[in-house]
Amino acid sequence: MLHSLTSDDDRFRTIRFGTGLNLLVAERTDASTDTDSRNGAGKSSMVELLHFLLGARNEPKAVWAGEKLRDHTFRLKLDWPGRPETLTVTRSATRPNRVTLDPDITRSSPGGLFEHAAEVSTKDWQWAMERDLYGVDSEGAEVSGRTLLSFAIRRVDAGGFLEPTRTFAQQSPHDAMVNLCHLFGLDVGLAARYRLLSNQEATRKKLVEAAKDPVWGKIVGRSAELRGEIGAIEQRVSELEHQIASFQVVPEYENIRREADELDRRIRSLRASEAVDRRNLQDMEQSVDEVAEPDDRYLESAYKQLNLILGQEVRRRFDDVRAFHETVVRNREKQLHEEISRLRRLLEERTRTRTRLGERQAALLHTLNSGGALDALNSLQYALAREQAHLESLRHRFQAAQALEASRREIEAKRLELEQEMVTDLEDRDTITFEASSLFNTYARRLYGDGKNPYLTFSPGKQRMQIEPKIEDDGSRGIHNMVIFCFDLTAAVIAHRAGRGPDFLVHDSHLYDGVDERQVARALQLAAEVTETERMQYIVTMNSDDLNKAVSMGFEANPYIIEPHLTDQPDGGLFGFRF
Repeated sequence: MLHSLTSDDDRFRTIRFGTGLNLLVAERTDASTDTDSRNGAGKSSMVELLHFLLGARNEPKAVWAGEKLRDHTFRLKLDWPGRPETLTVTRSATRPNRVTLDPDITRSSPGGLFEHAAEVSTKDWQWAMERDLYGVDSEGAEVSGRTLLSFAIRRVDAGGFLEPTRTFAQQSPHDAMVNLCHLFGLDVGLAARYRLLSNQEATRKKLVEAAKDPVWGKIVGRSAELRGEIGAIEQRVSELEHQIASFQVVPEYENIRREADELDRRIRSLRASEAVDRRNLQDMEQSVDEVAEPDDRYLESAYKQLNLILGQEVRRRFDDVRAFHETVVRNREKQLHEEISRLRRLLEERTRTRTRLGERQAALLHTLNSGGALDALNSLQYALAREQAHLESLRHRFQAAQALEASRREIEAKRLELEQEMVTDLEDRDTITFEASSLFNTYARRLYGDGKNPYLTFSPGKQRMQIEPKIEDDGSRGIHNMVIFCFDLTAAVIAHRAGRGPDFLVHDSHLYDGVDERQVARALQLAAEVTETERMQYIVTMNSDDLNKAVSMGFEANPYIIEPHLTDQPDGGLFGFRF
């Protein structure tokens, strides 16, 4: 039960709650004029402050984060399951991620006589509420304490009164059903599987759309194309593995390779030199063949024909020249023979050298061909690792492509299977659903009699679990709001009876907008009786004229009106000033 809501701001008007029905009323005063309004008196702000103190996420536009309030601290006192003393929760917008709990109840068991207040994170505070108020077994469960709490304290600004089974406008119907299943005692796991399948279906549709994109489509690919690519890579991997298995590392491979290269260079050089020497030898041999004594016998006959007789002196000098010339020719012939001999010896020596180098080179090449260097082995291993990684990536893409192509059939099959499981589970939990349906029917008939045929159904669907509260209506807002009233009261009672929910239920005055005064009176009377019987607490904010209409229909409101009485005057609101 909630006990009080207060602030360190002296202007704030402390609210003290009692058991059963609590009416927080905003009134018009005698000094009110036609331009005054009870809008802004603080009725909805009280609901927002309760959420703030009960772990709501800090929002810049929230009432507590405004310039006039963010430096103040707010405090909520409430009963806590398993604790004899009240729990005080303190929080300020200046430290939005921390709350002070007195005593610290975030531990799983009481700490004895020496428990003290402690500042804890909002995350720990939220988990403590899930565990103690809603009976959640472990952190990370499918349900959310904050979502569950939003069914006990609906927020008008979040769209909490749009649908009975949703508490804010953007809430996923699957998420709402998971948490409602917890409140009604149904199998949360089955409802969570509906949510999982819905998420998988949404992901599948996105992937299908992405696969049509020319760029993103390459990331996933088609299974047929990927299968062929995988075959080619597997063959490449097999070849590399065979090469590595048969590879022999040759010690000093690089030195041997460099020696073989040097031998090859020297052999090529010798061959080039041999070619030059053989050409020179050929020229010299040809020169030897062409060496001959000049024939000078024609000189004497030529002189006779000219009637010139050569003297002895001339003849003697001519013989000297001939002798000199013969000496030159012999010397030249001798030199040529000597050079020819030298070249032949040189060629023979080079041939022997080249043969010896060739034999050494052949031996080195044989060694090199028998294996390879360690670097070559490392290169092969690197190439193998790269191809194996590529192959693994292709296999993952292949599996994803296959899953994508088959996911629709699988999801459809799982949905049919889940629907059947849900049917069986609801049959097994018939007592639970009957109790909830009976309560809703009873509450709705208290408001509208027997003519509206109210019902609450629990039905497994192909897409999700369906929980549908219904009161026959003509589309009026008033009946729609009373469906929410009956549904919330039913869920709160069922959950509290089983220890899966808190003992309080809070409604904003907007719930009663458009509701006939007869149903307002009956709803308040019903809430008073149910909360007394079930030992619970129902807190509702109302404008005085709406309450007066209910009073005019016979509802006795005075025992349930709590302090303060909010007014439309500047200092009559919840915060003691207008902002």
